[in-house]
Amino acid sequence: MATTLIIIQLLIVFAFIFIGARVGGIGMGIYGMVGTFLLVFVFGLAPGKAPIDVMMIIVSVIVAAASLQATGGLDYLVGLTAKFLRKHPGQITYLGPLSCWVFCLLAGTAHTSYSLLPIISEIAQANKIRPERPLSVSVIAASLGITGSPVSAATAAIISTDILGTKGIDLADVMMVCIPASLIAILVAAFVQNRVGKELEDDPIYQAKVASGEINPEEDRKRMHQLEEHPDPKAKHSVWAFLAGVAMVVVFGLFPELRPHYMVDGEMTMISTSEMIEIVMMSAAALILIIGKGSVKTAAKGTVFAAGMNAMVSIFGIAWMGDTFFNSNKDFFVAHLSDVVQSAPFLFAVILFIMSIMLFSQAATVRTIYPLGVLLGINPLFLLAMFPACNGYFFLPNYPTEVAAINFDRTGTTRIGRFVVNHSFQLSGFITTFVSIGLAFLITQLFY
Repeated sequence: MATTLIIIQLLIVFAFIFIGARVGGIGMGIYGMVGTFLLVFVFGLAPGKAPIDVMMIIVSVIVAAASLQATGGLDYLVGLTAKFLRKHPGQITYLGPLSCWVFCLLAGTAHTSYSLLPIISEIAQANKIRPERPLSVSVIAASLGITGSPVSAATAAIISTDILGTKGIDLADVMMVCIPASLIAILVAAFVQNRVGKELEDDPIYQAKVASGEINPEEDRKRMHQLEEHPDPKAKHSVWAFLAGVAMVVVFGLFPELRPHYMVDGEMTMISTSEMIEIVMMSAAALILIIGKGSVKTAAKGTVFAAGMNAMVSIFGIAWMGDTFFNSNKDFFVAHLSDVVQSAPFLFAVILFIMSIMLFSQAATVRTIYPLGVLLGINPLFLLAMFPACNGYFFLPNYPTEVAAINFDRTGTTRIGRFVVNHSFQLSGFITTFVSIGLAFLITQLFY
């Protein structure tokens, strides 16, 4: 009887994850909370721990990024990046994805890649390079930037006090393991992708678009000229203010002894990682707006702020539902799964990958599934190495960055296949997932 109830509860969790994913936006959080309501009020489960720390980190980082957007800082960065990419057009399949990766590593969200994708597509097309090649890797690279970013919600979640933070894993560990693993994985994917598909001039869809006059590169060049040649001088200062905030987070993460210490109940206590990120990034937002003479109203109306708030609401509902379910049934899962997962830990990476497809968020996947890994007693270093498995949402081509890349590629080479899952991002996604997890495991074994 008890097993039947747990299975029914699990089906409810899956059902509301599926409904929320289909609705999109804040629907993930809303329907996740409906699932939490049923688990608590109907099945009598004790409410789990709401992901307050993660939500507050998202708010602080997104406010800083939105302030940067409001002062023109994002456009300034885009202009600089476009100039750099145009100087090395033949290497766009490598440099385009790396640019997206660095952007997202610094900003903590894959949505910053939207501004780079059209530039990458245009440069590839202008140099007769199949745009699918750099775009497919760039979208995946943007997601990988989150698993290693010192200011991403996913990183904050994995080092939180109720997941790996209690196991001795901190921000420095995440960066030292995931950043080099992701970097090499992106280069491997770019090397492979550079040899995939017909050359642009031989692609029939592209030929048809040129013949019909649908493609006109000259108009796109004029559109980007303003950003590249006439940047807002105030924006440069706001960029430096934002980078200073990120640098402080990195320094305090790598050298925790530099953080403020204070007395609590007679014991010297250090400020936590989450508190440090929240204080630093919100303060950086104020500095950005002051230096860049930006408007708070403009920041709140920007696309970065809207995307961040969607993420926060989604994590609120979904993560609370997952925490409620797994914590109330932890004895059941430990009894039935611990031996299997301990003997083959990689199976947990498969679970993470599958759940990330449904949850559409690395942070939500961490908050929902990682507590189960901790309960099962999996080696914390193994759990850290599996972090890139949370990027599995590329599997179905409906994530916003994938949709954007398809739309930005006017040549039609970046596309969804007849069977939906045979789309342009699949190969790069699986290559980076396998390579990054494998390298992360290797790093943990060699240096820990």
